Amino acid sequence: MADKSTEKKVPQGKSMYKYISEAWANSSETYVKALNQERKIQWRKEENFLRIEKPTRLDRARALGYKAKQGYVLVRAKVRKGAFKKRQIKSGRRAKRKGEEQLIVSKSLQSIAEERTQKRYQNLEVLNSYWVGADGQHEWYEVILVDPACPVIQHDPKINWICNNKHKNRVYRGLTSSGKKGRGLRNKGHGAEKVRPSGAANGNRNN
Repeated sequence: MADKSTEKKVPQGKSMYKYISEAWANSSETYVKALNQERKIQWRKEENFLRIEKPTRLDRARALGYKAKQGYVLVRAKVRKGAFKKRQIKSGRRAKRKGEEQLIVSKSLQSIAEERTQKRYQNLEVLNSYWVGADGQHEWYEVILVDPACPVIQHDPKINWICNNKHKNRVYRGLTSSGKKGRGLRNKGHGAEKVRPSGAANGNRNN
């Protein structure tokens, strides 16, 4: 019997998802760059929130819970870039009252895209989302939604937790991956005691 320690290890081939992930990781140097340039020409002409049939980034969609089965819906959301400042007011108001100074957006563009998508698809629940492109004025995200009323979802033990009423409107409570990142919940263990349920909420609770 051959010793296991002397046996040669056969290199394992990369999966399809790994190739897709590597191409998107270096999108400026791969075929993704030319593809995205063509896509964005079309995306600019489309609606701000458009339901699509297939994910643009299959690796990210699958990693975030998407499955090609009944009950799952994909929506490509477009949000404008910038600090969301108010329009400049020329006259009729004192400068200190016009509310243009020190405006800070507390949410990421991704979280804003998820919330706006939820507002348009109120019978569905936002599961997660991922980035697919950007230009000088806009950013595009593909949002994964789930239908809690779909029998296929209700009988799937891996996703039927979302049918529970306590998960309703989870995107507005910062429970998606993007929402948790914005609340500082990516840190775990020692040193992260004061970020639950979020840094701001913990500070308000202790004051």
